[in-house]
Amino acid sequence: MSCPHQKIQVRLSMYCIPKSNQNKVLGNHLQNISIICGVVGLVIILIFSCLPRNFRGYRVRREVQPRDVEVSGDITGDRELEKPEQIVPSDSEDIDSVKQFSLVSVMAATNNFSDENKLGKGGFGPVYKGILPGGQEIAVKRLSRDSTQGPEQFNNERLIAKQQHRNLVRLLGYCMEGEEKMLIYEFMPNRSLEDVLFGFNTSLFPSSPAGRKMLDWNTWCKIIEGIAQGLDYLHRHSILNMVHRDLKASNILLDHDMNPKISDFGTARIFERNASEAHTRKLVGTFGYMPPEYVLGGAYSEKTDVYSFGVLLLEIVSGQRIIPPDSKGDNLSLIRNAWKLWGEGNSLKLVDPAVVGPHSTTQILKWIRVALLCIQKHEERPTMSEVCSMLNRTELPKPNPPAILRSDEPRSCSDLQV
Repeated sequence: MSCPHQKIQVRLSMYCIPKSNQNKVLGNHLQNISIICGVVGLVIILIFSCLPRNFRGYRVRREVQPRDVEVSGDITGDRELEKPEQIVPSDSEDIDSVKQFSLVSVMAATNNFSDENKLGKGGFGPVYKGILPGGQEIAVKRLSRDSTQGPEQFNNERLIAKQQHRNLVRLLGYCMEGEEKMLIYEFMPNRSLEDVLFGFNTSLFPSSPAGRKMLDWNTWCKIIEGIAQGLDYLHRHSILNMVHRDLKASNILLDHDMNPKISDFGTARIFERNASEAHTRKLVGTFGYMPPEYVLGGAYSEKTDVYSFGVLLLEIVSGQRIIPPDSKGDNLSLIRNAWKLWGEGNSLKLVDPAVVGPHSTTQILKWIRVALLCIQKHEERPTMSEVCSMLNRTELPKPNPPAILRSDEPRSCSDLQV
């Protein structure tokens, strides 16, 4: 006996369905298929339209994104930044809007690095004068293969390009192809402050003044104040807190109008905002410009540059080198003599007549006093911001005895027992 509620399923062939109903079923199937195909197609289009953009973005980040590199080992409290190397066959611009020159264009500008275009040689390598197709004069530093300072300076200088100040030398670009690494700067027609102070071959730079006697009083004021302002910017007002560590007359370049430009940042160090001092066992810089705490213990800070500025100011006023080339005795006699004459009230005996101008006596005495304040013990030295203020003030504090090394003290960190 069958159950009255039992369900019966019957399968009918399409051929058993009336023709009008067959068309209706087929239409529904086709409509569903069209909707599905449309959705799938739209998804595919969206995926393919996004892939190239993401790929390009990933590739750019891999090529040009700068990265922080911690300095390990003997340096604490400071850091450097570097960028991954790129090889670009033609002139272009990198992420910092600093031009990347091709090797071919640099060779053409310097006449294939000819001896006639060679300006000199430093810790980085030889320096050449060049002229770009548009007529712009440039200075090209070519890294020597045996340079110990060069690779570090190459990275530092590219980073410094972000710091824009009228008293910092401007990096126009760089070249990096194969084993070649070069830095391209604006050309300084009046060479360096060292050349002006202590003489140079004027035939190489016919537009330069023939030495310190050719500079007027206002130019001396501009040079001194410009160096102070450039250092103050590096220490306190730039994006990076930086200590130069090798401020000296040869690292102050002079443009067409004798404006000073601080250069050579190969030994510079970047400080964290809350850091005030760091230490190193690798001593870099120039003896005579380095304060005792740096020479003896490897401690450096903003006050290291302040000391160097004080020494440089004494050289400008006196016309004497801190370490004469033929020196055989007391290498720091300039500092000792400046302090002795100041104590006797005879500071004007230190002054080179070439820097004296009308009504300049008061200002020159102020410069000597500021210099002595800068070369005091570390904790007694002013900041560069205070120095900039002092150069335009009438009332100044009384300096304490200068911090100088005794003749029996070690002259480098390698002599220390650490």
